[in-house]
Amino acid sequence: MKLDETFWDTRYKDNNTRWDIGYVSTPLKDYFDQLTNKDLRILIPGGGNSYEAEYLYNLGFKNVYVVDLSETALKNIQHRVSGFPESQLIHANFFDLDLTFDLIIEQTFFCALNPTLRSKYVSKTNKLLSEKGKIVGLLFCVPLNEDHPPFGGNKEEYIPYFNPFYTIEIMELAHNSIPSRAGNELFIKLIKK
Repeated sequence: MKLDETFWDTRYKDNNTRWDIGYVSTPLKDYFDQLTNKDLRILIPGGGNSYEAEYLYNLGFKNVYVVDLSETALKNIQHRVSGFPESQLIHANFFDLDLTFDLIIEQTFFCALNPTLRSKYVSKTNKLLSEKGKIVGLLFCVPLNEDHPPFGGNKEEYIPYFNPFYTIEIMELAHNSIPSRAGNELFIKLIKK
């Protein structure tokens, strides 16, 4: 299975996006609600329809960027969120980005990548983050699929990827997941070393 631009864009065109819950998930909403620095540069990689970007933008965070291979998903954001800067909807491969951010939001992207790219993801996020930058978000914590996304895992598998580059402040079972994901998500807060 080739997880390329055509694969992902077709999923959005066909509305074949079972992972998309149609709103910002509770763990991320609760995290966003306690943020006070509206000047943070925030990246949502593989953001898809990115209800997270919409929520943050409506809270007054104007430096929110979404990168995705799917042009359709990015257009969905543009149509849904009046005033969201088109220049901050980046139609590109995450691994080709060359910008700097204070915060990277992880919501289904890591587990959508082929597991062979996990080390590359960790290294790339580290390069994209400013000093003491953070990754915050959710990782699946169940063995899901081996031949198609989402690819699962667990805390014990994830720690060796992140530990060389990040201080793992939080990697715990999310206590406020939506009912269909309860017990299946790890909330993470990782600080760049």
